[in-house]
Amino acid sequence: MDLDALLDRLAAVEPTDQPCISLYVDARPDNTGRPHWGPVVRKELGERARAFGERTAARAAYDADAGRISQWLEAEPRPSAQGFAVFACEAAGLFEGVELNAPVDTELVVGRVPHLYPLARLLDQWRRYAVVVTDTHQAHIFVVALGAIHERARVENKKTSRSGAGGWSQARFQRHVEKFHREHVKELVDTLERIVRDEGLDRVLLAGDEVVIPLVREALPKTLAERVVEIGNLDLVSSEAEILEETLDVARREDARDDAERVARMLDAYRAGGLGMIGVPGVTQTGARVTFIEDAALLAEAGGVGALLRFRLHRRAA
Repeated sequence: MDLDALLDRLAAVEPTDQPCISLYVDARPDNTGRPHWGPVVRKELGERARAFGERTAARAAYDADAGRISQWLEAEPRPSAQGFAVFACEAAGLFEGVELNAPVDTELVVGRVPHLYPLARLLDQWRRYAVVVTDTHQAHIFVVALGAIHERARVENKKTSRSGAGGWSQARFQRHVEKFHREHVKELVDTLERIVRDEGLDRVLLAGDEVVIPLVREALPKTLAERVVEIGNLDLVSSEAEILEETLDVARREDARDDAERVARMLDAYRAGGLGMIGVPGVTQTGARVTFIEDAALLAEAGGVGALLRFRLHRRAA
């Protein structure tokens, strides 16, 4: 499931006068290797029901939604899931359940709209990225989300060989080879550009040999080149497990570097009296798009929150 699209759908749910249940479940096994979340979730759902009294419309709605959630959770084993997120509100016509490939803390929230902070934070912690592994005639492209490979694409072109060149001179054969290499790279870049655009990706990790990497770099448009980070230790025979092991840490380090740069720009803008705002009172009036910063120390000077502005906010006189 596209979690970004899910987040958008849930954010559009209008408040109702009936309970809206948001349940996040840590589905990782305990030290015995078995899941332990079942009794915890059943207890939480049962205890929360008491808040609505007996024989009330709110209690009936809550019980119906809690029952649907329990049925969804117990419908089938999901051994690969590290977490679940389930949202239910009968009055709003809402029921969404999703398996997560990254852990979340178990949390039950009942309100008038879905509780989205854990989901939004999870998406920001595990920012999606693309991995390209290529040589001069073949490329594999992967989209990684929440620590798992979700999409795959392949670009393959004719492999040139000296035996098929007949009586060609070495120079002519070399030009022939270079032509095929550039055609392969162009198709790779076109495919990658489409994937990055369609998936809304900010990061591309690129692995290849010393022949193809300069060709790819030369062919990348500026907007795409700015997102590319070269990595090593991967080739076309690398397994998906090896690709994840090699790239997850790199992606997190690059995200941390980006976070530090964002905070530095925001603080510089604020100190200059320009397009920067710090502190909860100032930021809450901006309607800013939220990005979570994992290293809280970066925002200590800003009181834990800051904003980069598109235009100056003028304070009204008291």
